[in-house]
Amino acid sequence: MADVHLPTTTPLRVIHVGADLFADALAAQNVTVTRVAWQPAAGANDDALSLLLNDVRVEDANQQAVQRMIGARPRLVDVRPAREVIPGMHRHLLLHAGPPITWERMSGPLRGAIIGALIYEGLATDQESAERLVTSGEIAFAPCHHYHAVGPMAGVISASMPVQIIEEPIYGNQTFSTLNEGLGRVLRYGANNAEVINRLRWMEQVLGPALARAIRAMGGIEIKAMTAQALQMGDECHNRNKAATSLLLRQIAPALVETGNSNQETARVLRFINSNDHFYLNLSMAACKAAAVAAHGIPFSSVVTTMARNGTDFGIRVSGLGENWYVGPAQRVHGLYFSGFSEQDANPDIGDSTISETVGIGAFVMAAAPAIVQFIGGTPADALRYTLEMYDITVAEDTQYQLPQLNFRGAPVGVDVRQVVRQNLLPIINTGIAHRLPGIGQVGAGIVRPPMISFVSAVQALGIELQKA
Repeated sequence: MADVHLPTTTPLRVIHVGADLFADALAAQNVTVTRVAWQPAAGANDDALSLLLNDVRVEDANQQAVQRMIGARPRLVDVRPAREVIPGMHRHLLLHAGPPITWERMSGPLRGAIIGALIYEGLATDQESAERLVTSGEIAFAPCHHYHAVGPMAGVISASMPVQIIEEPIYGNQTFSTLNEGLGRVLRYGANNAEVINRLRWMEQVLGPALARAIRAMGGIEIKAMTAQALQMGDECHNRNKAATSLLLRQIAPALVETGNSNQETARVLRFINSNDHFYLNLSMAACKAAAVAAHGIPFSSVVTTMARNGTDFGIRVSGLGENWYVGPAQRVHGLYFSGFSEQDANPDIGDSTISETVGIGAFVMAAAPAIVQFIGGTPADALRYTLEMYDITVAEDTQYQLPQLNFRGAPVGVDVRQVVRQNLLPIINTGIAHRLPGIGQVGAGIVRPPMISFVSAVQALGIELQKA
């Protein structure tokens, strides 16, 4: 065979599959490289995976689940104490982020938040009395997700805390989240000193009621449309909420003024929201939870409806598998650390905020938020690549969440456990990094991928369900 010589004017273009080492070497020589995210399947010999990939019942169920997820229209309607609105909530019950866990296995930030919540509720006076109360068995723990609630980082919700109430009128569910405390020493990172407790009480006595009056006067606030607008302004509504918080403040400010008890009180409420770029996060999470609840419980569906972590374990729940958790170890986050901190200081991944990625925003739409890399590390090209990867493991695109950087393509939505395992490609999550000790707070932010075992276990369980049907 004769040698083939390309014209010298023809640029070399390479499609790369495999180890990045080769692609990096070509890129260093200014060769155009298209990287294809492909790996051998995790559990490639698993009969359950083959069964799921070839069953039309799964395909139909997934379309139904994801259309419900996309079709949900979450609406903020009120702010009330948790004990008044979360069914089954009581003074001796504390909700937490992630899958179920016992006190003995809790990480430092979660333990610190539990202690702080008990002091805030007046059930303990200090750390020692709080720990005695916990070990006495008088305090019950449960995941926020078991009560249609979500919480960032430690995610602790106690009876007196004001929670935002999201109503989803199409599928008829309510979901809940606390109000965001801001940055620094806050309960969600395990801080529990007097400053933290006093702030929580101000939120209960002033901030919550002020927001409730304003929201009721407005007749509620549509959340999905606000999130969609924020995505086109550079947010991804997980770790970057600057635009979304600004949109919320702009919409609610007149009603806060009109319904306020005093100019001084209203000014403090407005300053608190304005000074906290993450104020929208908790609200976004509750809205995402409403969409996930709408998609849950579809027989045979392999769509993920919960991803959450408690600082020790990571867990998922799947639409067609009821309330079962599929759990693996919480992973270490790779990213940028604040000055004076390093990986040795970091707690494993923690929080319910992965509900964002579960319904297709957060890290899944980082292509729309290139500035996020200044906070989590990497480059704008990495952000684009992460989003493009997620289309490979999701069922559909949410055209209301349009991404300008991808010619207004819809966000990837509906993580399919089959495709995660088949392609050996895990969801991408961006997240804050908590210090492993309670009370120190956030020490950085970065990127993490969950453990594959959770998805493999779900595939095996769904395969058994199919065989029984």
